[in-house]
Amino acid sequence: MNVLIFNGTMDSSPYTTANQLTGYFAEQFRQKGFSTEVFSPVDGHIPFFAYPKGDMPDSVKHMCEVFLKADVHVWLTPLYHGSMTGVMKNTLDWLEMTSKLSNPYLTGKVVALVCWGDGSQAMQGINAMDSVAKALRAWVLPFSVPIMKEHLYDAETKTFTASYKNKFDRMISLLGDSRIGDKKPVTTGNP
Repeated sequence: MNVLIFNGTMDSSPYTTANQLTGYFAEQFRQKGFSTEVFSPVDGHIPFFAYPKGDMPDSVKHMCEVFLKADVHVWLTPLYHGSMTGVMKNTLDWLEMTSKLSNPYLTGKVVALVCWGDGSQAMQGINAMDSVAKALRAWVLPFSVPIMKEHLYDAETKTFTASYKNKFDRMISLLGDSRIGDKKPVTTGNP
């Protein structure tokens, strides 16, 4: 199973919350034997969204390929003014370039959502990502992780608290159990 971890920030320091979460999820999926790829706008060089007048930019072609190749996604963003980051939304807007494919956008993909904020409002970011994921025809994992940043780190070890690790591990387990593409359709009633 191919897993995409979408770090929706422009943070490049390895010590930011975004990059620590990205690293944690990537390592846990790799330990379970899944093929994992990380995409971040800071490395992707995604321009502001506008329908191209000529060829699609190569960075956008690559981004679309990465998003379409993955069976499941984990989207990570800090809460910015009640929503996801603008650069994350801009990146997702470029998926419009897949609209003419036989399976456009993120049709059939499973997307898990994680958002953090300094207060208790991270669920607003989850809701914003949920709306976009559904508009892109993805299935949203019915288990998200809104994070109160002041409770994310253990004061002594400076690592994630056991409570949040348990939530992240549950999300990883649920995504791993989904086995996208391995399951046969469920039928009910008479054949």
